Amino acid sequence: MRDDVSRSFDLSAGRAHKMGAEFDGEGTNFAIFSENATAVELCLYDSDARNEVQRLELPAMEGGVWFGYLPGVKPGQAYGYRVHGPYAPEEGHRFNPNKLLLDPYARELHGRFTWDDAMFGYQVGTDDLTFDSRDSGPFMPKAVVVDAAFDWESDAALRTPWERSLVYEAHVKGQTFRHPGVAEEDRGTFRGLASAPVIEHLQRIGVTAIELLPVQGFLHDRHLIEKGLANYWGYNSLTFFAPHRPYLATGYLREVKEAVKRFHAAGIEVILDVVYNHTAEGSELGPTLSFRGIDNASYYLLAEDRRHCFDVTGTGNTLNVAHPMVLRMLMDSLRYWVEVMHVDGFRFDLASTLGREATGFEREGAFFAALRQDPVLSGIKLIAEPWDVGEGGYQVGGFPWPFREWNDKFRDDVRGFWRRDGLLQDMPQRLLGSPVQFNHSHRPATSSVNFVAAHDGFTLWDTVSYNDKHNDANGEGGADGHGHNISDNLGAEGPTDDPGIMEARQRRVRAMLATVLLSQGVPMILAGDEGARTQQGNNNAYCQDNNTTWTDWEHIDDDLVQVVADLMAFRQEGEGLAKFRFAQEEGAPDLPGAVQVGWLHPSGVAMSDDDWSDGDLKTLVLVMDRAEGARLVMAFNAGDDIEVTLPEGQWRRRIDTSATPVAVDEVQEGTVMLGWQTVSVWVEE
Repeated sequence: MRDDVSRSFDLSAGRAHKMGAEFDGEGTNFAIFSENATAVELCLYDSDARNEVQRLELPAMEGGVWFGYLPGVKPGQAYGYRVHGPYAPEEGHRFNPNKLLLDPYARELHGRFTWDDAMFGYQVGTDDLTFDSRDSGPFMPKAVVVDAAFDWESDAALRTPWERSLVYEAHVKGQTFRHPGVAEEDRGTFRGLASAPVIEHLQRIGVTAIELLPVQGFLHDRHLIEKGLANYWGYNSLTFFAPHRPYLATGYLREVKEAVKRFHAAGIEVILDVVYNHTAEGSELGPTLSFRGIDNASYYLLAEDRRHCFDVTGTGNTLNVAHPMVLRMLMDSLRYWVEVMHVDGFRFDLASTLGREATGFEREGAFFAALRQDPVLSGIKLIAEPWDVGEGGYQVGGFPWPFREWNDKFRDDVRGFWRRDGLLQDMPQRLLGSPVQFNHSHRPATSSVNFVAAHDGFTLWDTVSYNDKHNDANGEGGADGHGHNISDNLGAEGPTDDPGIMEARQRRVRAMLATVLLSQGVPMILAGDEGARTQQGNNNAYCQDNNTTWTDWEHIDDDLVQVVADLMAFRQEGEGLAKFRFAQEEGAPDLPGAVQVGWLHPSGVAMSDDDWSDGDLKTLVLVMDRAEGARLVMAFNAGDDIEVTLPEGQWRRRIDTSATPVAVDEVQEGTVMLGWQTVSVWVEE
């Protein structure tokens, strides 16, 4: 649209069921849901998205959907909304047409947020019952009409089986910003993320899926900006369709599609971490940017007094997933990213919130039911973060199939085992896919996503380098971040040149990585953990958009990278290290597709009840009888050097995490030596 051309609606062409701004080749249909509005104005902007050139009232409304078709409006057109209705906070209504609002279905954004008091519906400095009449338009990004056409060629979902998956949790900017092999102008963007050096590294270590921290458009909190910090992780979404504009080197949506296409060509799936539990508008004292001004009482859960938000996310608000049009928006968003953008799955932040009904968490709730019946979404990878901060929010093992779940019990028990905290009895659960949590309701043995470090908390290297968190740089006096790190600096707090301490750290990190990659379930590693990445002891680096969080590729530990590569190659080599059926203890009825397992004392005899309660025993030996291949023996020694007696016969040691490289090839029998803080694997000859 030329900036000097006025448009008018074609009243016969508008469609209420096409949400957002949908271009059909001749013009664009605009539709937005607001059940309680009295009028909705569409604001069109010039090519720079700075000056409003026309304002039109949407001419039709059905079922709370306001809509209209504008001939001649083509891709590239910037727009926003102003919504009229009652300003009655005590009734839950916060309409204010002075505030330019972002389309919840915006596919692409132009411009950035600039914090100003005009972005608030009330007068900042007073209470939220006041009314602010300033125009927020100059400070808001604008939505952009897009053309969905893209030549995907033969690209299709990879659908890598869960049993053969290795998930790599990464950040678009952190993964690339310090990579010397990525063009400087591409660092921190999707184009850099999908560049050859990054993809080649992922292929080297056997990654089958890259799980990206939030990439949907998000907002940097005002209080962080004022402190010179940022919402680096991105768990502050405002758009569920448009990608975060700073992650686009080109500024255009197609860059994401090109990145996904390149990952797929390399055999790597793309999983998005999505935040559908809350938005960046925060509590009732937050700004009016989109949902609050469109229809606060429909989009958000409100407290009984209706004035305040009902918050079970710890962020100030909670999306009202129980509302059918809000639920539809989330389903539309998910299908859009799968069908239009070709992503392979999602990890749901604070997923317990999405299952909250009037009676509390409900595993058969509307959101989960909608996903499970959907012919598109039920067949992709779905991962839950199975908790929130509300009452009854901790739900590890409580999600329905086909969800997989982050398993913090695996993280804690594995860290504790290698720290030599106590007894052995919890480790069999973790090595066999945590059946006590997941072996029910016909769930498979791949239900547990196993990890020892994730974005939230210490990096793996920091768990062996720091006893305490060091979060002073976050500006909260060290009060933020939890204290339950189950870490051990092994003799020095932070960096050290002491060769004994460095060897101990290397051994423990290798052993923990091996535990993740040799256990039943789905392994996940945090980006950089394969190369000893440190955050200098910061266990809550959400606001650190700097060298604290960016992977330092020039000083990456290449020997440790090769450890992961060798372990993953061994995992993929034969059947049995990951199965869809839970393992069966020796003597249990044989189930098709299941492996038989037994537990040995290092002396070679079966573990007794007394052995399991022996606080001095730090070595666990697992014998796995695989129908598809030779038997395995896996030994996990958290203690000192020890002799281990293998079952009768000849065995080929294939993995020894105390060796460099860890992939070994040595035939052994009888009693063998197992090094301290070491994992070893033997295959029967």
